[in-house]
Amino acid sequence: MTRTDRKAAPTFALALALATAALSGSVAGAARAAGASDSDQERAARWQEIAKSIFGDRRIETTDSLVKIDAPGRALDAALVPITLTMPDDGRIKAVSLIIDDNPAPYAAKFEFGPAADPAELKLRVRVNNYTDMHAVVETQDGKLYEAKQFVKASGGCSAPMGMSDEEAMKGMGDMRMKFADSQPGKPVEATLMIRHPNFSGMQMNQVTRDYTPARYIDKLTVSAGDRTVFTMTGDISIASNPVINFAFKPDGKPIRVSASDNAGGSWQHSFNPPSPTN
Repeated sequence: MTRTDRKAAPTFALALALATAALSGSVAGAARAAGASDSDQERAARWQEIAKSIFGDRRIETTDSLVKIDAPGRALDAALVPITLTMPDDGRIKAVSLIIDDNPAPYAAKFEFGPAADPAELKLRVRVNNYTDMHAVVETQDGKLYEAKQFVKASGGCSAPMGMSDEEAMKGMGDMRMKFADSQPGKPVEATLMIRHPNFSGMQMNQVTRDYTPARYIDKLTVSAGDRTVFTMTGDISIASNPVINFAFKPDGKPIRVSASDNAGGSWQHSFNPPSPTN
């Protein structure tokens, strides 16, 4: 495993702008309007504003088959909300974006799938800062966009402290583990990637100094099987601390390579040997 430093470069300009504006109290639209008592019409109007900022004038059609969101109706822990994205017609899927409408930075993550991916199911954990609609938007191979939506009740996930000092939270930063499910010849292999990283949101208060911890989060993650890409994830502050991502890939007998970087210039690489198929 290696670590290098590079100049930090923001990847989600929209998300960072929204987060900065929200934290400074200057948002008059989407972020400030968010609330548990908002009407369906208010939430729909906010989504239209966010969608236009992210996707421009591209048309987004509603779907109940190309992508589905499975999330708890009421989160037990707003800082660790489990999300499952199901995409049954995986051969058509080029990318999927997860947007948490009422988070300070709504654009949580985008996954772009490569030739080694089996994007039928994707699992991750996110922070949810308010009662909110979540949107999953898939891009199909022909460039069309389709969306699914789910409402989640949660509060304070982006500002929830980690329960330890910043120094403790950063120990072992960049360490990785990967677990593989049993595989069969010719079938995709399920894997769980675990990365140690605090993913500080910039909204968490240090319980000792009473200062806000600066945002530091994984902004790019690439997983490859040999020379073939499984997925590239672009992330932001809504990804939970110590990210855990469940995915599937098409094995070719070569190691799985993981490359991660954060917005503060840290980068880490690791490789894992998947198990041999069993009959």
